[in-house]
Amino acid sequence: MFRTKRTGLVRRLWRSRAPVEGDGDADTRTHGSGGCCLGKSTKVAGKTSAGTDAELKSLTHSILKQIKEKQLEGLLQAVESKGGARSPCLLLPSKVDTKLGQQSYSLPLLLYKVFRWPDLMDCSELKRLSCCESYGEINPELVCCNPHHMSRLCELESPPPPYSRYPMDFLKPPDSPDSGPSSTETGGTTYSAPVGLSDSQALQESGDRSHWCVVAYWEEKTRVGRLYSVQEPSLDIFYDLPQGNGFCLGQLSSDNKSPLAQMVRTKIGYGIQLSREPDGVWVYNRSCYPIFIKSATLDNPDSRTLLVHKVFPGFSIKAFDFEKADSLQRPNDHEFTQQPRTGFTVQISFVKGWGQCYTRQFISSCPCWLEVIFNNQ
Repeated sequence: MFRTKRTGLVRRLWRSRAPVEGDGDADTRTHGSGGCCLGKSTKVAGKTSAGTDAELKSLTHSILKQIKEKQLEGLLQAVESKGGARSPCLLLPSKVDTKLGQQSYSLPLLLYKVFRWPDLMDCSELKRLSCCESYGEINPELVCCNPHHMSRLCELESPPPPYSRYPMDFLKPPDSPDSGPSSTETGGTTYSAPVGLSDSQALQESGDRSHWCVVAYWEEKTRVGRLYSVQEPSLDIFYDLPQGNGFCLGQLSSDNKSPLAQMVRTKIGYGIQLSREPDGVWVYNRSCYPIFIKSATLDNPDSRTLLVHKVFPGFSIKAFDFEKADSLQRPNDHEFTQQPRTGFTVQISFVKGWGQCYTRQFISSCPCWLEVIFNNQ
């Protein structure tokens, strides 16, 4: 039987839908359904019954067949590349409701569930990425339904009492005899990562206001490559990204022969997107593995030291708030008293975490990590 191009696109899109837990090819690393920033497991819908699955297929097909071919091609590009390739907005009516069984879903929510997050319950759990045409729009007639123009929002955990954050040993100066706990994974002694870099200080103090931050890439205690100065509102930092444009870590020359560092490099993949927005600086995890973030503005100002936050694939977190950073004072925090620029620095580790919940107590023991130094002038 003759098959139209539209029918072929619809079939390919359905085959590329996000697998739910229980499917043989489900990959929770890619779809971020294994949890959120808290490390708490989100409830993922189990494998649907044959009847429900057939109903979802019928409903999705009927919706997709009403979309223009060019729009279907753009959606297919986004879905098949898992957000790696640049794709246009999919502008559709925002107030059209669809019904699946006893549940009613808005058109955007249904498409987000089908093609990215089967466990998604409400669009309030999402953040629109700054690359999207609908970014910043309030109740537009047409809204972008491209699932890869969205990210899941991280909810920060309630901090424990200040006295229970870290043992006091972790707050000792780096030159204390017992301050550097032994790392069973790196086989050596770890130390606090240097933050007061001479060239980053020069950028901060030169009066150059053209950049809003600089990025340094580290492998354990060694910085790899030069500082990357950021002028554009958003920056992709990646190892291997189709149509990538930004800070490509894969092009940097590293002398680190550590098997762990080499393994983590290959897992950076699409990396992260760093974007300066009206309310602060956001980090979006585009990779297939968690990232770990430490920032002065993510925690309670009265806490003794900073938590390391785990961000799963597909999630975004507001990593830095300029206004909040200006008002921070932490006289009891060793990092702040020894390294005054800590308040304007964010540290991000790929794949491996550090701190009280991990073997590595300091980020300088992590195989691949970033230091983002903000221009506070």
